[in-house]
Amino acid sequence: MSATRDSLPGAADLSTRTGLSTSTGDPGLHRLAAGALLISFRGTTAPDWVLRGLEDGLGGVCLFGFNVASGEQVGALTARLNEAARPVVSLDEEGGDVTRLAYHTGSAYPGNAALGRVDDVGLTERVYHAMAADLARCGVNLDMGPVADVNTADDNPIIGTRSFGPSPDLVARHTVAAVRGLQSAGIAACVKHFPGHGATHQDSHLEIPLVDASLDLLRERELVPFVAAIEAGAKSIMTAHVAVPELTGDLPATLSREALTRLLRRELGYDGVVVSDALDMHAISESVGLAEGAVLSLAAGADLLCLGPLPTPEDVRRMVAHIAAAVTEGRLAAGRLEEAAGRVDRLRDWFARPDASAGDESQVVGLDAARRAVSLTGAAAPLVDPFVVELDTPPTIAVGEVPWGVGPWLPQAEIVRVRPEDADADALLGRARDRSLIVVVKDAHRHPRSRDLVSALLAARPDAVVMEMGLPIWRPGAGAYLATYGAARANAQAAVELLSGGPLVAGL
Repeated sequence: MSATRDSLPGAADLSTRTGLSTSTGDPGLHRLAAGALLISFRGTTAPDWVLRGLEDGLGGVCLFGFNVASGEQVGALTARLNEAARPVVSLDEEGGDVTRLAYHTGSAYPGNAALGRVDDVGLTERVYHAMAADLARCGVNLDMGPVADVNTADDNPIIGTRSFGPSPDLVARHTVAAVRGLQSAGIAACVKHFPGHGATHQDSHLEIPLVDASLDLLRERELVPFVAAIEAGAKSIMTAHVAVPELTGDLPATLSREALTRLLRRELGYDGVVVSDALDMHAISESVGLAEGAVLSLAAGADLLCLGPLPTPEDVRRMVAHIAAAVTEGRLAAGRLEEAAGRVDRLRDWFARPDASAGDESQVVGLDAARRAVSLTGAAAPLVDPFVVELDTPPTIAVGEVPWGVGPWLPQAEIVRVRPEDADADALLGRARDRSLIVVVKDAHRHPRSRDLVSALLAARPDAVVMEMGLPIWRPGAGAYLATYGAARANAQAAVELLSGGPLVAGL
């Protein structure tokens, strides 16, 4: 267990041991500043600087796919972290395309779009409870989910299938079910991305997206799921790096006191932990910078500052020093840091010994949800020596390099993955002659070259099957059209089962 703020090591000791100490000579201030950070690190074991930093006050860690080799390894990693302190241990486990525990295989759970398609809140709660059991066994205590964004922009480059759908009421009821599923298993939910990322046309990993909505529209649309989540007792809410001009001006919400204090705290009455989205995303790091972004976000009302994979130990040290210096200079109230620390301490006190009993049903409930979500339009003939063309789609930064496609479920097929801009339609058609042709796409509505290639293939083979593993917005006139509402491993299995006429086992 970490030292309390009343029994702190000396400033010189902090400097020698961690390299994270501030120039103020005030170890209490150092711990308050460090305690606001959720840091990340590379590798499957915790580096010494992380362990020492946790002992000396760092708030916790955010794990990524590169920290994961297996569930057992993550459990050993988090056990070692807990020897150093009582950290918040978080990761993004949304199910569907965004997974960290299953980063190298693909998730056994469909994501929010599939769950919204089924629209069974009991099923959504069971799926999130099963995911929570997986997290609990690995020693994670905070899930960066669920996504509560109302996806009203078809060409949204970052939300898409991560959203339950385009209806505020639909998203609200499933957000509540997800929060209940997670928190009933002892995993704190972090509802994201406040005040809403679903109406954007840009990716906040790369720039500051704009939500061009009035406050009235924001209350009628974006805020509905967050209000429901607050009423359901969500333990934390994540900020969005989006600008809403009528609310935040040119600032992203992460840095806006109007968004985080006036709207979220005062108007909506939220008193849980506010977590920033990753500060190394370009919307922050390329505008005000990491260190100043940390100060501005804390001043705006954030309690925990999430860092993605880019900041180095030296960056972390500079951030801690910059936060402490801002307090000394009077730009950041010490009381604001104390308030943030108090909220995080209450969250730690809430972390219970989770009930992981739901884990036995994880594969069952995930596959059941995926099977209920998949839809088939048209008629697919029995498969004959199938030839599968998977159109390569660049992953978003939020998803990363998670495997996707039908390979595990169609081992008898010849599968080629092509870049639409490089593909030779005639050559592909030649290889598919006298064979079942299956064309697999992801979010074809967002990729003109994908649509062009699919159209060229269908012009010669109208009997082909098109499988859309993103949002089924563009529907070409294929012989059969499958919509999976996500590219998780479970989604692919459910789709191939529908084509093959029965349950499948991987590799058989």
